[in-house]
Amino acid sequence: MENTDMKNIQWFPGHMAKTRRAISANLKLVDAVVEIIDARTPMSSRNPEIDTLTASKPRIVLLNKCDLADNNATNIWVNYFRRNNVTALAVDCKSGKGLNKLMTVIRTTVLKELMEKREKNGMANAPVRLMILGIPNVGKSSLINRLAGGKRAKVEDRPGVTRVKQWVKLKDNTELLDMPGVLWHKFDDQSTAIKLAFTGAISDDILDIETLAMKLLVYLAENYPDSLKERYKADFSENDSGLQLLEKIGRKRGMIISGGEVNTERTAITVLDEYRSGKLGRITLEFPPKE
Repeated sequence: MENTDMKNIQWFPGHMAKTRRAISANLKLVDAVVEIIDARTPMSSRNPEIDTLTASKPRIVLLNKCDLADNNATNIWVNYFRRNNVTALAVDCKSGKGLNKLMTVIRTTVLKELMEKREKNGMANAPVRLMILGIPNVGKSSLINRLAGGKRAKVEDRPGVTRVKQWVKLKDNTELLDMPGVLWHKFDDQSTAIKLAFTGAISDDILDIETLAMKLLVYLAENYPDSLKERYKADFSENDSGLQLLEKIGRKRGMIISGGEVNTERTAITVLDEYRSGKLGRITLEFPPKE
């Protein structure tokens, strides 16, 4: 019998507790906060504590990895944030898409009052200092490296690489404070944790990789069936379970072990890797709440 249950996902490394304290302690050093979220999971990839922690500072939200997300869904999310008085931009930090607008929007919209005040007081050349925040693996280091025009921050395709804060100076008189990625103590909604696991924000080492892949395949079969069929060319049925979808893909790819059984672990790793890299197409995992 197929088992698609997963144990509760809870992941809060010790250094992340320090990050929360560091955010509060360093806010006085910056003019605004740049919060980076994943365009595929805009709500799940927002730390719910950030609103409270950074309430004293202006903020802009960047929907990163927009090239991996459903474009229509991303536009819906950008409008959702704007309707809720949050400045938002869709960007892709690796390619640089959308980042040419970032500093202009920050100076003319997010920090408009501050810039006008500085101009009036003869401080127009004072540096703009920004704190860069986001959960692990959401693209903070990629953003900084793109803005800085080189590798200033360590980038790896695994969560939790940045462990200490670091300042990066840009050519346009902007200074960035890169903070370690921060998750939260407890996921009250396990669907949030699972979406983060789909995108790789939570380490695969603590998960049942096959169950995770099956859950992703069920979502894709229901919401993006054409993308699934186009990628794997398998004979899928609308009644297929997650296990059946996984096995059909494994057989199509020739991932067979002794006895003719499908190597479901290898297939699961392939499915997750191909989703995360965009090979399954532009896919969004959640939409804004109805207003």
